[in-house]
Amino acid sequence: MGTTASTAQQTAVSGPPFEGLQGGMEDHHSLSIHSFQAAGPHNSRAKSIITNKVAPVVITYNCKEEFQIHDEVLKAHYTVGRISESTQEHYLVQGRYFMVRDVSGKMDVLNTTGSCGAPNFRQARGGQAVFGMGQPSLAGFQRLLQKLQGDGHKECIFFCVREEPVLFLRLDDDFVSYTPRDKQRLRENLRALSPGARPESLELAIRKEIHDFAQLGEGTYHVYHDIEHFRDEPRSVRIQSEDDIHVTEEVYKRPIFLLPSYRYHRLPLPEAGAPLEAQFDAFIGFLRESPSLLPLRDPSGTPPALVFSCQTGIGRTNLGMVLGTLVLSHCRRPVPLTFDVLCFKLPSSFVFCVLRFFPALMFCSKSSFRADIRASRDCHLIPFSSPPLQGNGGPEPQQQKTLQSLERYFYLIAFNYYLHEQYPLAFALSFSRWMCGHPELYRLQVKVNPQRVPFQVADEPFSPDVLSTAREMDVANFRRVAKSPWHGPACGGREGAPRGAGVPQGSPPPPGLGALPLPLQEEHGRGACTLGPLPSPSLWCPSAPQDFERLLQAVKEALAKEPSTGFVFSCLSGQGRTTTAMVVAVLTLWHITAFPEMGEEEIVSVPDAKYTKGEFEVVMKVVQLLPDGHRIKKEVDMALDTVSETMTPMHYHLREIIICTYRQGKTAKEEQEARTLYLRSLQYLERYIFLILFNAYLHLEKPGSWQRPFSVWMLEVAAKAGVYEILNHLGFTEFEAIEDTSLSRLRYRWRERTLSPGPFLGDFL
Repeated sequence: MGTTASTAQQTAVSGPPFEGLQGGMEDHHSLSIHSFQAAGPHNSRAKSIITNKVAPVVITYNCKEEFQIHDEVLKAHYTVGRISESTQEHYLVQGRYFMVRDVSGKMDVLNTTGSCGAPNFRQARGGQAVFGMGQPSLAGFQRLLQKLQGDGHKECIFFCVREEPVLFLRLDDDFVSYTPRDKQRLRENLRALSPGARPESLELAIRKEIHDFAQLGEGTYHVYHDIEHFRDEPRSVRIQSEDDIHVTEEVYKRPIFLLPSYRYHRLPLPEAGAPLEAQFDAFIGFLRESPSLLPLRDPSGTPPALVFSCQTGIGRTNLGMVLGTLVLSHCRRPVPLTFDVLCFKLPSSFVFCVLRFFPALMFCSKSSFRADIRASRDCHLIPFSSPPLQGNGGPEPQQQKTLQSLERYFYLIAFNYYLHEQYPLAFALSFSRWMCGHPELYRLQVKVNPQRVPFQVADEPFSPDVLSTAREMDVANFRRVAKSPWHGPACGGREGAPRGAGVPQGSPPPPGLGALPLPLQEEHGRGACTLGPLPSPSLWCPSAPQDFERLLQAVKEALAKEPSTGFVFSCLSGQGRTTTAMVVAVLTLWHITAFPEMGEEEIVSVPDAKYTKGEFEVVMKVVQLLPDGHRIKKEVDMALDTVSETMTPMHYHLREIIICTYRQGKTAKEEQEARTLYLRSLQYLERYIFLILFNAYLHLEKPGSWQRPFSVWMLEVAAKAGVYEILNHLGFTEFEAIEDTSLSRLRYRWRERTLSPGPFLGDFL
C-alpha cells in the first residue's frame, strides 16, 4: 500500500496562486493539502475511512486507489506564527496572514446595526433610492433586505465594494466577517491584488486553508477580535466542515433564489484615490443589465434601489453612493439645483484648482452639469467621511491624501460628463474608451498635480558633451542639419545651466538662452532664429500637440519672412527635445519645399536591428491605421537620420535609444532605477509615435495650409481612429505582457512629469 508522502513533497514546491497582495507572499510556502483534495477524506468518491494507528486509509468506490495521509507531513508544509511572544502560535493563511474580525461596535457611528442590520446604514437625501452601509453579518444582511422590501423597494441591486477578501465564520447563531491581515498592518485591509486575481477566488482558496487547519487542529481555528489590547486572543472558532465558512458571494448572492428582483455585484473600489477606468466600466456594465436604469425604460417605472457596502460604510461606500446618485439623477432629471462641491472635504483652493481648468474644456458650459454635481451631496454622509489630513507621517502623507481626494473628485466630474454624453445613448461607449476619446482630461491631471523637479545643480549628469563640441563651438553637443543652416546645441552655452535669482537649488534652469555661440554669430549674423528652451515640461515627457503647433507656426513665419533663415534649437542637453524640435522643423521644411529622394532601405544585420529601425509592434499598429502609413514612417526615419548623423546611443538617435534604454532597465540592479529606465523608454517610444502622427497631419492637412491645429486634428481625427486607445496600451509587447505595469496607461504615464523625486515648489495652503 503506497502513501502520499512523496506526492506531498512534490506539490509543496508550488507557491500560493495569489502573490500580488500588499507586502507580497512567501513563495516557499505551499497551499498545503489542497492538492490532496482529489483523494482526501472528504472526497465524494470515498466509500469509507478505515482508521489505524498510522494514518487514515481512504478506500474509493472502485477500490483501485488507496492513500494514507500523514498529518505530520502535512503540518511541515504550513507556516505558523503568532502576534506576540505572549500569544498562542497557530497556522497562517496564505503563509502569512492572521484572520481578524473587521467590524466593531465603535465603527457604527449612526448606531443602525440593531435597527437596520448593518452599521452606518443610511439613504441619500432627496428621496434618491441610494443606500450605503458598513459590513453586516449574515443575519444582519437578511434583516436589511426585509427592511428594504418593507419600505417598498421591490427591485434592489446590491454592490459589495470591498477589494479585499472577506470570509464569514460561525459565531453563535450567525456568521460574522473576518479578513486576512498582515502582522505589521493589523488595522489595514489587503490591497493591490495581482493583475487578473479576483477576491472571490482568493476567498475560496483561504476557505480551503482554514478548513484544512481546523482538521489538523482538532476542529478549531484561531481568529482575532481585539487587535488593540489582545485580551483573550486568539480566539478559537469551531469548524466541522466547509459549510461553517462562507465566502462573500454565498452571503450576498443566495437571496436571489428567494427574491427574483434582487441582484448582487462585486465592484471593488479603492480605499484612496479614484477608481480605475476598468472599475468604472464594470459599474456601467452592471447598469446595462438593468433595463429599469436605461433611457428606454418605462417612464412610469421606478428605478431600483442601489445599495453600496464596504467595511465601515464610509469611504468606499460614499464613493459608490456618489456614483449611484449621479446615475439616478440622469434617470430622473431633477430640477436644476445650485452648484455645490463634493463631499470629500477638500480645501476650496483645490476645488478651484480643478474647476479653473474645466471651463476651458467643453462641459462646464452645460447648465445641467453643475446641477448634477449637487447630487453627490445628497448622499447622507458621515461627518468624518475622510480621515484627517494632519497627524501621522508629516506633510508628505498629508499632501498625498489631499491629492488622492482631488484625483477622486476629478474623476467623478469626468464620470458625470461621460453620463451626459453616453446615458442617452445607453452607454454606447465604455468609460475607458470614452476617456481615450478625451485625452485632454489625462493631460489636465498633470496641470493639477504639483510640479516636482529633479534635484540637481549642474547639468553635467544629464548633458555630457558626448559630441565633443564645447571647445570648438562653445556649446555641448552641437550639431547641424546637413546642407542647411539649422543647428542643435545644448542650452545656455555651457553644460552647467544658470539658475535664476530666488529659484531653489535643484530647480530646472529658467527660460531663456545665452547668447549664440560666436561661430554661429559669425555665420548667420542677425538672421538666425533661436528657439529654446523647448516648451516640453520635462527632459523625457512626450511633447503635447500644442508644442508641435508652436514649432510649426514659428518655422512657417520665419521662412515666410526670409527663406534662408537659420534656426538654432536648444534644450538642456542638446539631445532629446532638441532632436524632436529639429525633426519637426525638417519635416515642415520638406512639406513646404520638397522631400529629398528616399534611398533604398538598408539591410542591417546587428542585434535588435528590427527595433533600431523603429519596427515595434505598437508603432506598426499606428502605421497600419494611417493612410500611406509606411511612407509616412520612412519620412520620419529619414528626418531622424538627417538630424542625428550617426546612430549610436552615445550620439542620441531616437530610434536607437528606445531599445537601448529598455535593455538597460532590464539589467538594472535597483528597482527604482529599473522603473525609471522603463518609463523613459516608454516616453521615447511615445515621442517617436507622435512624430509619425505629426507627419501624417502635415500630409493630410496640407491642402488647407494646416489651418486646423495639430491638437484639434488629434482630437477630431486621430482620437476617433483609435490612436489614443493604442497609446493607452503602450509597451513592448514583443518582450512582455503590458498588463503587468501601470505605466502602459495614459493615466499614469503622463502623470510622470519627471523621473526623479524632488522638493515641491511651494506649499499647500
